[in-house]
Amino acid sequence: MSGEIGISETRSIAAEEIKRRAREVGFDLVGIAPAVTPGGFADFQAWLRHCYDGEMQYLSGREAAYEHPAHVLPRVKSVVMLGLNYRSAEPSPTAGRVSRYAWGDADYHDVIRDKLKQLSERVHELLPGCRTRGVVDTAPLLERDFAQLAGLGWIAKNTMLINKSIGSWTFLAALLVDRELAYDAPQETDHCGSCTRCLEACPTDAFPQPFVLDASKCISYLTIELRSPIPGELREGMGDWLFGCDICQEVCPWNRKAPVSAEPAFQPRQDLHPADALGLLRLDEEEFRAKFGHTPLARPGRPGVLRNAAIVLGNSGDRRAIPALVAALNDQEPLIRGAAAWALGQIGGEAARAGLLRHAEMEEDAEVRREIKDALSNDVQFPSASSSAGG
Repeated sequence: MSGEIGISETRSIAAEEIKRRAREVGFDLVGIAPAVTPGGFADFQAWLRHCYDGEMQYLSGREAAYEHPAHVLPRVKSVVMLGLNYRSAEPSPTAGRVSRYAWGDADYHDVIRDKLKQLSERVHELLPGCRTRGVVDTAPLLERDFAQLAGLGWIAKNTMLINKSIGSWTFLAALLVDRELAYDAPQETDHCGSCTRCLEACPTDAFPQPFVLDASKCISYLTIELRSPIPGELREGMGDWLFGCDICQEVCPWNRKAPVSAEPAFQPRQDLHPADALGLLRLDEEEFRAKFGHTPLARPGRPGVLRNAAIVLGNSGDRRAIPALVAALNDQEPLIRGAAAWALGQIGGEAARAGLLRHAEMEEDAEVRREIKDALSNDVQFPSASSSAGG
C-alpha cells in the first residue's frame, strides 16, 4: 500500500513540475490525459465516410493511426496537452482579410516546436530514460479530443475547442510521454447551451449540423488546403477572406473577453492586417517567397494566395483592380489566370470585357478557357450590344 502511495505521489510531483515548466516556457494552458483511444475516433471515421475532408487525402490515408497515440509514440502512457493563445489586435475592416493566427512574422509551428523542445528537456530531467515526442497538428492525433480529456475545455458546435478563460483563439499542441503521470479530470460540461451563432454566421454553410464541419465548404480549407480552383458556388461566400477565416470564432460569445496574447511572434505585421489583395496580385515567385516564405501563407504558396486575392478583388467589385486582373491573365499559373477571369466577370465593364476577349484567343488551358467563357457570358455585367444601345 505504501508503495502505491509513493508511486502516486511521484507521478503527481512530476505532473505538477511539467505543468509549471509548460507555463514557464509560454504555454497558456496545460493538462495531462491518459494515452487512450480518443472518444471522438468513431465520429472522425464517420466524418471521413461523408468525404468532409475534401482533398485532404492524407487524413484518410492514415485513418487507422488516429485510433491511439501509440501510432505516434510507441508505448506512450501520457499525453500532455498544451494551449497557446494567439489573439492579438482587432482586425481592420477592409478587403484582404487574413485569419488572425497568421498575422505574425513566424509560422506558429516553429514557435510551438521551440517551446515543446524546452518542455521536453525538462521532462527528460524529471524522468531519466523516458521517451517523448512533440506534436503540432502534423501527426495523426485528435488534439481536441485529448484537450477535452485533459480538462482544457469543451468542443463547441463549430468544432473548435473553447476554454472558459481564453476562448478558442488557441493553438493546440501535445507532448507524448512513455511514462504514467497524474491525470487531470476531463471537461464534462458543454457551455455552448442553445447558442448557434457560429453555425448561422458561416457564409458558405460549412456546418451540416452542430459539431460537424464540412471542410470542403469551409473558407479556411478553400483558401489554404485546396490546390485546385475554388468551386464557383462558394466564391462569393468567401467575401474578403484571402487566407483562412475567423467568422465562427468572431461571433462566439466566449471570445468577447479573451485576453490578448503576449507572444511577440503573433503580433500583426502591417502587410497582413489586412493584406493588400491588389499588391499581392503583382508579386512574382521570388518576391512572394521573400515576403511570406517563413509565414503560414507559404502553405498554399503563391498560386493559392494569388488565386484567393483575385477572388477577393472580384467580390469587392472595385474597378480599380481591373488592370492588375487583366495582367494576371498572363500569369504562368492556370490557377491564377482562372481566378482572375472570374473576378473580371464579377466586376464587369468594357475594360474587363476587352481584356477577357483578348486573352480568350491565346489561352491554351481548357479550365481557364471555360472560366473566360463563363465570365464573358455574365449578362448582368456585360450587356449585349443591342441591350446597351437603348430603344
